[in-house]
Amino acid sequence: MASRLVLLLALTSLLLFSNSVLCKDSKTKESEEDDEDLSFLEEADDQTVPPPHRYPDLDQSDDEGDGDFDNFADFDGSVADQDEAYKEPEVDDKDVVVLKERNFTDVIENNKFVMVEFYAPWCGHCQALAPEYAAAATELKGEDVVLAKIDATEENELSQEYDVQGFPTIYFFIDGVHKPYTGQRTKEAIVTWIKKKIGPGIHNITTLDDAERVLTSESKVVLGFLNSLVGPESDELAAASRLEDDVNFYQTVDPAVAKLFHIDPEVKRPALVLLKKETEKLSHFDGPFVKSSIAEFVFANKLPLVTIFTRESAPTIFESPIKKQILLFATSNDSKEVIPAFEEAAKLFKGKLIFVFVEMDNEDVGKPVSEYFGVSDAPTVLAYTGNDDARKFVHDGEVTLENIKAFGENFLEDKLKPFFKSDPIPETNDEDVKIVVGNNFDDIVLDESKDVLLEIYAPWCGHCQALEPTYNKLAKHLRGIESLVIAKMDGTTNEHPRAKADGFPTLLFFPAGNKSFDPITVDTDRTVTALYKFLKKNASIPFKLQKPTSSPKPVSSDGKESADSSSTDVKDEL
Repeated sequence: MASRLVLLLALTSLLLFSNSVLCKDSKTKESEEDDEDLSFLEEADDQTVPPPHRYPDLDQSDDEGDGDFDNFADFDGSVADQDEAYKEPEVDDKDVVVLKERNFTDVIENNKFVMVEFYAPWCGHCQALAPEYAAAATELKGEDVVLAKIDATEENELSQEYDVQGFPTIYFFIDGVHKPYTGQRTKEAIVTWIKKKIGPGIHNITTLDDAERVLTSESKVVLGFLNSLVGPESDELAAASRLEDDVNFYQTVDPAVAKLFHIDPEVKRPALVLLKKETEKLSHFDGPFVKSSIAEFVFANKLPLVTIFTRESAPTIFESPIKKQILLFATSNDSKEVIPAFEEAAKLFKGKLIFVFVEMDNEDVGKPVSEYFGVSDAPTVLAYTGNDDARKFVHDGEVTLENIKAFGENFLEDKLKPFFKSDPIPETNDEDVKIVVGNNFDDIVLDESKDVLLEIYAPWCGHCQALEPTYNKLAKHLRGIESLVIAKMDGTTNEHPRAKADGFPTLLFFPAGNKSFDPITVDTDRTVTALYKFLKKNASIPFKLQKPTSSPKPVSSDGKESADSSSTDVKDEL
């Protein structure tokens, strides 16, 4: 028993000693790294680069170039500095409540329903929304709802509290709890959306006059022809209506009203129809009369067969549960020839794909969207998986019903090869900072034998321009390290599924031997020293940088240093 106790104590002592040695070695190594003389880096690095520049929106001024943007749904103004001169539009917004920090809480707490717009006076999107928002406030005057606005450039604390990232940001408060407004930025859409939230969700039509008014005043409407205006059928219809923010639901038991809505008065009830003021005006529901089936039917049929891409239609496209889209890029002159076949194909994919027409010669929207997708030829058909995945597929063929049908089917079955933008591969690439394009990304960045630091930049980005000398100095210091590559890629003209940029510039690190994993986002100061320390810490292949050493200066016969002999022996010169 005594011998076992002695053995146990001996093993414990050995373990404690080993841990002590390991900890000491580890601390010694960390101390050595911390004590590394990096003054030669600091001397060369005399500037601090500002944080990344966020993607511009379509209102970006010409002096910053055409610019790319995060995803082509991003039509909101950036919160980044905007000091350009602006002129606020003259809008009669007497019914819009102006909120500031001092009255914000009172308005929210004392009203059950409040819509709040966070805006910036210089924002073009906010200026376009202003008359629509004001008109909606006037139309809803007397209803149990308040429409309000906040100048986010003055009320910074409120903007931060509600995580305002772009302009306009619109929230709807119900009993103090807020959710984003997801509708379009038009008076009609705002009014419809709000009435849906504050009202019963479904309205009765009992006279032909009411029916005529609804048909002439609304662009799309759902009517249920029921056996009774109360009961299970009405409850299911009302429940379905609450799932659709931009379509008004009505119900009737009057055969004459049903006939006006193109429903056979003798049809078996309940019956339901969706009417639109578009090419495909009429859609009859033929499923089980339950909430989910009704909502699915309305969702699949409420959009036009082909949605024209505009600022107003963008939210409808991008906030749809249907993420996959087929886009037709064409000029206004070509549209008459290609849209008919495109519309016929759209009928085959209702509820599965969204069909979108982008007018390429529209300077406001069509041109920047075309540039984002890398489309320059018209007409071009392209499939897009949505902003979360952001894969693109180009249709190689004429715009015919048969071709688009086959293309859509292959898209749904994931049989298409993705398309990525790329500049030409450079003929020579022997500078300290290697040039990466879409078509050589795999060869350079995903080379498992190299640790690779990649900057994704935009030529127009001021922050990228400020980073360039620092980045070049870093690359010059490290050019003798064979296992390490310092590279950059123009993110506006090149794409790759492994190069996801949140803004410009974005710095990503791809460790050697780990290229199948997501890269490491470089979150450190943009200085030569900080970037060097990051690489030293995260590189899979250890490296040692030799600091430059100076040769002794020759001494003249009078004991003074020679003025013209200032050359230095630099292993990694600045």
